[in-house]
Amino acid sequence: MKPHEYLAHWAELAPERECISDGARVFTYGQMNGWARRIADALTDMKACDGQRVGVLARNCPEWVAIYFGAFQVGSVPVPLNYRLNPREWVYLLNDSEATAVLVERQYASALDGLRPDLPDVRDWVVVDPDPDGDVTRGWRPLPGGEAGESPTVDEADCRVGQELWQMYTSGTTGRPKGAVLTGAAVGANVAQIRDVLTFGPGDRMFVALPLFHAGAALPMLTCMAAGGSLRIVPDFDPAACVRILDEERIDCAVLVPAMIQSMLAVPDADDRVYEHLRTIVYGASPIGADTLRRAMEVFTCDFVQFFGQTEASATLTALGPEVHRRALAGEAHLLASCGRPLVDTEVVVVGPDGVPVAAGVVGEITARGPQLMRGYWKLPDATTNALAGGWLHTGDAGRFDEEGFLYLTDRLKDMIVSGGENIYPREIEEVLCRLRGIGEVAVIGVPDERWGESVKAVIVVQAGSDLSEEAVIGWCRGHLAGYKAPRSVEFVEALPRNATGKVLKTVLREAYWHGRDRHIG
Repeated sequence: MKPHEYLAHWAELAPERECISDGARVFTYGQMNGWARRIADALTDMKACDGQRVGVLARNCPEWVAIYFGAFQVGSVPVPLNYRLNPREWVYLLNDSEATAVLVERQYASALDGLRPDLPDVRDWVVVDPDPDGDVTRGWRPLPGGEAGESPTVDEADCRVGQELWQMYTSGTTGRPKGAVLTGAAVGANVAQIRDVLTFGPGDRMFVALPLFHAGAALPMLTCMAAGGSLRIVPDFDPAACVRILDEERIDCAVLVPAMIQSMLAVPDADDRVYEHLRTIVYGASPIGADTLRRAMEVFTCDFVQFFGQTEASATLTALGPEVHRRALAGEAHLLASCGRPLVDTEVVVVGPDGVPVAAGVVGEITARGPQLMRGYWKLPDATTNALAGGWLHTGDAGRFDEEGFLYLTDRLKDMIVSGGENIYPREIEEVLCRLRGIGEVAVIGVPDERWGESVKAVIVVQAGSDLSEEAVIGWCRGHLAGYKAPRSVEFVEALPRNATGKVLKTVLREAYWHGRDRHIG
């Protein structure tokens, strides 16, 4: 099956089976398929189909699944937006993608409403959850509802169905987000690769606490739909609520990040509950510590699987399976620092600066080849050529293989920071800080953080006579960027270290914080 067919397939085979629940609402496969078809018709009426980009801005809700599959059916290309971003950041993404429609949760509509003059390409404004009393913001149309009823079968004959499935934004060292264009074939291949690792089938329940705008949640959602499973989502992560759901709602598989697992282990009654149905916890975005894993396996009494990848590879390149986690706890703790072995039909090679593969134990750039790779970056041919040189994805991550073929990340060739599973790009923060009065020079780096893996630190040279404070720096960033991008700490220095050409040596800045650690990433 192709991704756009998953929902219709199970709607025909098991229309009364539960498809998705958010705790307040439950939709069967039959209901969700009908809803998706009504959205497909609406997108067609808006002429937002056949390759047109459609921005989607919402917290986790059943509407995400209906919108994704409705768009897939008529060749619309969803552009998922991170609701934690600053509204000005949404403007950039919508303009760059040339989105002609935006589908927005009501609580974010007012923020975008005032930015309409800055969004000339957007023709249609849709409220995902219109007010039950009918008070929809002027100029916004309601999303077709999930109520019972039929919709005409979508005619796919003239649509670019599956050619471009979605456009997810990621960034590089320039700090400018880049739209990774993923095809239906690439995403479908990655779903099949993930299913090869997970034991998950029809009727099983998957709990996803990560936001569905993120590839790390969208791919598990599609994996669940492909298998005919039931998806349980939450709008926001709450450790106590998530612990209760894993215990009381017959969850078979949960998708989390290590920071979430740590928070859930701190819930007072986590030890007292019985997770009778829970078989697997899937995690990614960062490695898990041996102590955290040991405690989690004691409390949740289930298997663990780690996936590693990036948006440019749909989501996943390697997996560290349950048997390796058990080996780690039996005395081979070093394996927990690994991100596993390549997925089926995926080649991963570590290369030196000359592009030639290096021997086991030697650090180089991680490159990968497989059917799950992106088509390229939207409107960025040079960046696409560099990223996919020779048909291989150049990840920008440094790593090494051991003699058993396990891959280990050791550092980043780029300056990206990963904090709590979110990618943060230093230059974007530096550009904001350079506009703050009193700052002469600034460099942003990632430093170790026990909970989040890494946290953002700003290293600043102040202008003579300035009384700039740490509080002022952090407050300025919070006023211009998403909260998670704002520095958590600030250091004031006399000068930044530079090389002969004047480039700031961030490796020198980081070394003081990462000294003595095997990994220079969180």
